[in-house]
Amino acid sequence: MDAATAFDPWSPAFVADPYPAYAALREAGRVHWFEPTRQYLIPRHADVSTLLRDRRLGRTYRHRFAHEDFGRTPPPVEHEPFHTLNDHGMLDLEPPDHTRIRRLVSKAFTPRTVEQLRPYVEKLAGELVAGLVADGGGDLLTAVAEPLPVAVIAEMLGIPEADRPLLRPWSAAICGMYELNPPQETARAAVRASVEFTEYLRALIASRRSAPTDTDLVSALIAAHDEDDDRLTEQELISTCVLLLNAGHEATVNSTVNGWWALFRHPGQLAALRADHALVPRAVEELMRYDTPLQLFERWVLDDIEFAGVTLPRGSEVALLFGSANHDLAVFTDPARLDLTRADNPHISFSAGIHYCIGAPLARMELAASLRALLSQAPALRLAAEPSRKPNFVIRGLEGLPVAL
Repeated sequence: MDAATAFDPWSPAFVADPYPAYAALREAGRVHWFEPTRQYLIPRHADVSTLLRDRRLGRTYRHRFAHEDFGRTPPPVEHEPFHTLNDHGMLDLEPPDHTRIRRLVSKAFTPRTVEQLRPYVEKLAGELVAGLVADGGGDLLTAVAEPLPVAVIAEMLGIPEADRPLLRPWSAAICGMYELNPPQETARAAVRASVEFTEYLRALIASRRSAPTDTDLVSALIAAHDEDDDRLTEQELISTCVLLLNAGHEATVNSTVNGWWALFRHPGQLAALRADHALVPRAVEELMRYDTPLQLFERWVLDDIEFAGVTLPRGSEVALLFGSANHDLAVFTDPARLDLTRADNPHISFSAGIHYCIGAPLARMELAASLRALLSQAPALRLAAEPSRKPNFVIRGLEGLPVAL
């Protein structure tokens, strides 16, 4: 494949299977300029891993530069609700604000807190799968993949059960803005969702301030402070809750359906997993590597960098291709092969560096719980019809996954 035309994120054929194109990019070089988005594409694992940890790059530049000083055009005024919400979450902040907020969130999001959720996660996964079995099959996406992580993160935050159906549509609308060059209708939907989500959380936070509990994460985040008695501002608290809700289920939903779609296409691997459930932990890692739920992660170049013989100038943007990195032959033996016994699996689906996913242990727990429940209760689960892939490139998933028993 010609590397010059290989990367085409708006092509249905590319979105269906971007991995051959990634191989062409890796073979052709370490850095590629992509004019349609005016970004430098970074396809190799070692380079993606290095740049994720390079402090000369950042998720934002606003901590050091005004838009004009950085050579960028400010976002449209009508998009302001989205950017206010998005730009105050720790994923889109750099130190010192990122350090402060992550430290505060970590106090309320400890491994012990996550482990205490295990009985709830496993019970809910079992109940959802039992419902799918009782129905004789259905859409794995809507029956199991979506409701499990949405319910878990909502339970952590203390969002009432009656309000939880609001969360997924808001999240989907906001995440549409993370695609490359999103159209105006996507931006308008993201702005509406940002306004509604913000208003909802502002009211929820007010109720928790007046009547805190000792069981929900919103109350814990309100109370959290560091050694300098720094607390989250209300906007930081709102943005943090949205980030936890969005990131807390989006990747898990897509990993579940992407993973099962991969298993159905590799019946030998699925048979091995059904025969030995002890493979589940390795299967979770391999399924996330094999069809990566987040294909691309963007960073701004804060200072001029000489990288792989190319000058990356201040003000430019790099697109770190996670999906490509996870199929790099220099790191993974036979990367195009699904291998649930793969022992050495340094995939970067959860990112790396200071922005490493704080919810990775919870995501792994949820994926393992749903996988075990399906293997146990639906041992003859099969594909009922060919699924349709979402047209999105950055966040990779399916429109649905019809299954039968």
